[in-house]
Amino acid sequence: GNSSTQAITSVGFQPDFTWIKRRDGTENHYLQDSVRGSTQQIYTNLTNSQFNETTAVTSFSANGFNMGSYNGINNSGETYVAWSWKAGGAARNNTDGSIASLVSANVDAGFSIISYTGTGSTATVGHGLNQPVELILVKNTSASASWAVYSAPTGINKFLELNSSGAATSYSNYWGVATPTNDVFGVVNGNFNNNATNASLIAYCFHSVAGYSKIGSYVGNGSSTGPTIVTGFEPAWIMIKRTDATANWRILDNK
Repeated sequence: GNSSTQAITSVGFQPDFTWIKRRDGTENHYLQDSVRGSTQQIYTNLTNSQFNETTAVTSFSANGFNMGSYNGINNSGETYVAWSWKAGGAARNNTDGSIASLVSANVDAGFSIISYTGTGSTATVGHGLNQPVELILVKNTSASASWAVYSAPTGINKFLELNSSGAATSYSNYWGVATPTNDVFGVVNGNFNNNATNASLIAYCFHSVAGYSKIGSYVGNGSSTGPTIVTGFEPAWIMIKRTDATANWRILDNK
């Protein structure tokens, strides 16, 4: 960081979603995306609603993003990591689900960003991809609320919270009455975290892509020579969460 303006130009593409974290000290995780706007911040580790910070990520650029002097992501002398994903640029209207959504989707990469308004009733939301999504990160941006996390291994009747170390919580039809399809995923009746009435919600959706990304589960063995997890490629970024008991989320990368 430099506590001034700074352009990060080494991403290699124009990102639609950027996740930034200080590495050498305590600081929040800051998330920005092109659907909500680059200055709109949410945290993965807190329940806070979205806030506008014009001195953080000020814009996305052709090869990265531009920053102001905000000390959460650009304090002088401190070191940071930024993980970036490319979706589909400007969001488009999607009416595949019973709730209309705005979607920026990268079909080839199996990643999309979805903005929708909660109805308080069991519903479906269009995700813009062409395969069933396997990982969904949802945040109510208009109120203080925990993240809601769907993963294919835990299924539609359980959820995790990105801001919590807790185990997967059982809740009938939390992710609708059926597993995600090629077009939509489900949300529960009136639940505050993924479908509160009139809430503004953002969802980040992923599915596995051969040779590029892999979402799955494994069983630990408690040994220093643990199980080998076959992904089919050498990963650059790994996120792990124990689902049957309390344990922190873990993120590792090759940078």
